Amino acid sequence: MDAPHWLTPQEQRAWRAHLAAHRLLFHQLDRELQAIGLSLNDYEILVNLSESPGRRMRMSELADATIQSRSRLSHQISRMEAAGLVTRQDCEDDRRGTFAVLTDPGWEMIQRVAPDHVASVRRHFIDLMTPEEVSTLEQIYTPIVDRLQALRGIR
Repeated sequence: MDAPHWLTPQEQRAWRAHLAAHRLLFHQLDRELQAIGLSLNDYEILVNLSESPGRRMRMSELADATIQSRSRLSHQISRMEAAGLVTRQDCEDDRRGTFAVLTDPGWEMIQRVAPDHVASVRRHFIDLMTPEEVSTLEQIYTPIVDRLQALRGIR
C-alpha cells in the first residue's frame, strides 16, 4: 500500500478554510430563510422548479439537482406540499414517475423571497471579493463541480 500523500500546511489551511466558509455561509443563509419559514433546501427546490419548463421537474431529476436521496426529497416535498408550495403530479408517459410542480403560492413565495436571499448572498459572499476574485473562484470550482457531477452521473 502506498504511503498517504498528506496535505501540505498550506493545502490543509485552504481545505479547512473552504469547509468553514461553506458551513458558516450555509448556516447563515439557512438561518435568514428560517425567519420566513423556509429552509435553504426548500429555497433550492423552489429555485429549481421556478427555472424549469412548466415549473415542474421529475422527482428523480430534482433529487439529482439538489443532491438529495430520493427518500429524503420525498419527505421534503411532502412538507412543502403541506405548506402549499408544491404539489406532485403523475407522469402520463411513465406510471412510476412523478413530477414535483411549483404551485402559484410557491411561485409567489420565490418571487417574494428571492430579492432578500440574493442580497444576503451578496452581503455574505460576493461583495467580499473583487470581480477578479469572483472570476477566479468560478474558474477554480467549475472543474471540481464537473468532475464530481460526472462521478454522480449528473449532466
